[in-house]
Amino acid sequence: MVVSEYQSFNINFTKQDRDYLTSNFRLAETIADLIGPHCEVVVHSFESFEHSVVKIVNGHHTGRKVGSPITDMGLKMLSQFEKTGDMTPKSYFTTARDGSQLKSTTCVLTGENEKPIGLFCININLSFPMADILKTLVPDTTNLIPGTHETFSASPKEVIENAINKAINDVENDQKISLKGKNKAITKILFNNGIFELKEATTQVADQLGITRHAIYKYIREFRA
Repeated sequence: MVVSEYQSFNINFTKQDRDYLTSNFRLAETIADLIGPHCEVVVHSFESFEHSVVKIVNGHHTGRKVGSPITDMGLKMLSQFEKTGDMTPKSYFTTARDGSQLKSTTCVLTGENEKPIGLFCININLSFPMADILKTLVPDTTNLIPGTHETFSASPKEVIENAINKAINDVENDQKISLKGKNKAITKILFNNGIFELKEATTQVADQLGITRHAIYKYIREFRA
């Protein structure tokens, strides 16, 4: 009864709509990987309310799988969107069938012409001991990836400067690199790390290393060859 009522919205899907929903699958996997195994992430499609789940990660928390139906909350959000156009993510607490308490957030996904085509949902199972949940959010010193480092900067210039300084430090600490070969080695590190994709990188690297842009271009041509 409820489902047939919402089918009166007549949401006709295009290939672009389906492709957009599919493009969210990797995002679902990424978020689940970031938060950890206590997090369920779901992509719903409004193409079929009876089988709306088109992607789910860690579905064991709610006992669902691909092909499961939409929830009553999902139908309510669609109704609100149709009435108000509000697609702001909503956070709320709810309870799974097994009694587990979940903290959830849901946002409406739209396709062509802001047409609602699905939902993106995140559910964190709070019924596990908080220590277990926190354990997945802090570094495991036994499994750290060597060399993992990320610098968060406010401007491209700062990104480039930090990358140059790190490359200089790496080269200075490598006794196998001769004094004559240091600028080329620094440039190669920056090239391999994609820094020259930034527009002002060539000029900034040349200035900081005290060499010409022509020398930088020459090194880059050699690396690409």
